Amino acid sequence: MARRRGGPAAASAAATAVPSPAVVATVSVMALVYYATVFVFLDHWLGLGTPAGAAHAAAVSLAVAACFFAFVCAAAADPGAVPAAFAPDAEAAQGQGLKSRYCDKCCMFKPPRTHHCKVCKRCVLKMDHHCVWINNCVGYANYKAFIICVLNATIGSLYSFAIFLCDLLLKEHEFDILYVKMVYIMSGALLFFLSLTIGSLLCWHIYLLCHNMTTIEYREAVRAKWLAKKSGQKYRHRFDLGMRKNIQMILGPNILCWFCPTATGHLKDGTEFQITNN
Repeated sequence: MARRRGGPAAASAAATAVPSPAVVATVSVMALVYYATVFVFLDHWLGLGTPAGAAHAAAVSLAVAACFFAFVCAAAADPGAVPAAFAPDAEAAQGQGLKSRYCDKCCMFKPPRTHHCKVCKRCVLKMDHHCVWINNCVGYANYKAFIICVLNATIGSLYSFAIFLCDLLLKEHEFDILYVKMVYIMSGALLFFLSLTIGSLLCWHIYLLCHNMTTIEYREAVRAKWLAKKSGQKYRHRFDLGMRKNIQMILGPNILCWFCPTATGHLKDGTEFQITNN
C-alpha cells in the first residue's frame, strides 16, 4: 500500500507559506477600503477631529481589525487533518447509515463528511470548500473563523458604504474636477459590490450554519431531495439537529464566545458527528 507524501501539517504549511495573489489582493482591498472610509469620506463628512468623526473612525477601525484577525485565523489554521490512527467503525457506520469511504489519493479511510481537496492535495475534515481568498480550505477546524470573518467583512462593508453615502449626499463636492468624480464613482461601485457579494455570502453560510450543512453536502442534498420527493418521502439532512444545536456545534455552547475566532475548545477530533433520529 502506498503512503502519503508528507503529512497534513506539511501540506497545510506548504499551502500557506507563500501568500497567494488572491490573499495579497484581499488584504490590499481591506487597507484601501479602510483608508478611503476614514481618511477621505469620513474626514470630509464630519472631520476626524470632531467627537462624532472620532467615534465613527474608532468603530470602523474595530470592524476592520476584527475582520483581519478572523481572516488570519481562517487562513493560518489547519482546516482539519484526518487523524493518523483513524480507522472506520463498521458497526457504528452501518447503524448510522454511513458508508466507510477510502481515498485512493491519500491511501487512507475518510471519516464521514470528509472530502479530498484537489488544490491542497489532502483530505479535509468536514470540508466546505477551498477558498482562494484565504489560500486555504474551509473545514472543520477553521469554519468558525471563516464565517466570523465574512460577518465582520459584511458589517465593515455596509458601514463604509453608509459613510460614503452620507458624505456624498450631505456635503458639497467639486465634481467638476475629473479625478474627484472618478474617485467617488469607483469607490461607490467597489463598496456596493463588496456589500452585495459579501452580504450574499454571509446569508448563504448562515443558512448552511442553521442546517448544519456544508456547501458540498448542500449539492448532494439537492439530488437527495429530488429522489425523496419522487418516492413520496420527505427529506431531511441527517446531521440537522435543530437550529440551536446546529449553531452551538459550530460557534460553541457559550454565547459570549460566539464571535471569537480562536474560541474552538468545543471542537473534537472531527471524525464523528451526531445524526438526527428523524
